[in-house]
Amino acid sequence: MQVAVWDTYVTRKDGKVMHFDIIVPDDLKDENKIYNFGKEYLKTKGQEGQPLTSEESKYCHTEKIREQWEADIREKGYYIYEMENCN
Repeated sequence: MQVAVWDTYVTRKDGKVMHFDIIVPDDLKDENKIYNFGKEYLKTKGQEGQPLTSEESKYCHTEKIREQWEADIREKGYYIYEMENCN
């Protein structure tokens, strides 16, 4: 399975910038759905209400799915790869 990686930067409520990837099946083209996945993730981090649009998240590239992402993508439709200021 191929996945699309959406590079995402969201300003947290404390002003720090969270950097994470939203990883979805590569055939998912509905940007609003992808942004909503990111918003679901933000809620789990206490960052609900923070903007997440095409300004914060952009398609980056496509790659082969990694084993550690597969269960979340099959269950929820997406995987979040945390990089900076996510905790």
